[in-house]
Amino acid sequence: MTHPTPDGTDDRPALSRVIAADPAKFAEAYWGRQPLLTRADELAGPDGFLDLLSPDAVDELLSERGLRTPFLRVADRGTVLPAARFTGSGGAGAEIGDQVVDDKILQLYADGATLVLQGLHRLWPPLIRYAGRLGAELRRPLQVNAYLTPAGNKGFATHYDTHDVFVLQVDGTKRWRIHEPVLPEPLERQAWGGRADEVGAVAEGPAALDVVLAPGDALYLPRGWLHSAEAQGERSLHLTFGIRSLTRYALVEELLGLAAADQRLRATLPYGLDVADPAEVEPELAATVAALRDWLQTADPADVAERLRARSWPAARPAPVRPLAQLAYAENLTPDDRVAVRGGLRWDLRDDGPSHVVLRLSGRTLRFPSFCAAAVRAALDGRTHRVGDLPGLDDDADRLVLARRLLREAVLTPA
Repeated sequence: MTHPTPDGTDDRPALSRVIAADPAKFAEAYWGRQPLLTRADELAGPDGFLDLLSPDAVDELLSERGLRTPFLRVADRGTVLPAARFTGSGGAGAEIGDQVVDDKILQLYADGATLVLQGLHRLWPPLIRYAGRLGAELRRPLQVNAYLTPAGNKGFATHYDTHDVFVLQVDGTKRWRIHEPVLPEPLERQAWGGRADEVGAVAEGPAALDVVLAPGDALYLPRGWLHSAEAQGERSLHLTFGIRSLTRYALVEELLGLAAADQRLRATLPYGLDVADPAEVEPELAATVAALRDWLQTADPADVAERLRARSWPAARPAPVRPLAQLAYAENLTPDDRVAVRGGLRWDLRDDGPSHVVLRLSGRTLRFPSFCAAAVRAALDGRTHRVGDLPGLDDDADRLVLARRLLREAVLTPA
């Protein structure tokens, strides 16, 4: 059942808007393995996905928001058009030359081009909020694009993505033809263009799934699955949520980075070695593999996790903050006011010697006296807190000082 919040959003778990399956079953049977189609009547949403993005919202973005590249791509018969075909100056006081020009877009779309609105998780408030919630549940960074395709047109040829996607049909209908991967679980650098002939050949065969999506339907596709989509007898608008994968190969990359600490693996190859001769390379390869095997037995999961944190955390931005309102709230803060941790914030709190703790965030570190640890940890626990109830501090004056700092550092937000 849908439960609207005061701002009109849907308070169900974000994943339940795009799958009807039990999350544990989805994780075991589908996640990264096979597609999942979910019909609108299974999701029980009263208005499909129109609250996230509507055709009227697309018109507003294209005509009134000063949209710039690369937040819009235009594709015509599978070819991405140069930005100069649909951009120009915004006129007096807004002379930046890469702004979307609405009348040019009108003509291109009327002639059959597909419009791709990109990065909507940074542009459109309902999608900013929902994408933040979904990313937090999946614990993965994601991106949101919208595809507006004229009736009977196909935006792109059969291809695969190097990230998982959730497709949400917003308006109109679209036929999806899906084929099994030619390269299961491709890495980001293994894009489909390097296998275009193989992709094309598989696309000529029978589809693993051939389905028409109607408004409110959702489709999950793991990375690597081939797909093409064609609007039917009317325009089609759908959203694609791209989920950035973290793979075991990422573990390998970080292990190799750490392996540089081993002197044996930094050793210079022999003088005069012919690296093109397998017979000369073989003994050095064997010695290197042996040294690497020995070193891997000593690898510390904490060191690997630290490197993965540095890679993963910056890829997902936390929920937006309103700078003016945030500072005003901090300046006028009282013990009765309430605060909560900023949505989607990734953090780690640990001791820093006997007298301090450090709060590590993406790209920065905050340091506090150790007597603040209990209050900081409580403030970050995901619940709403009255400032005057933060534990471990002697009086409200100390609580206000701490809460103001955390508000100014955009760690907490007004609740």
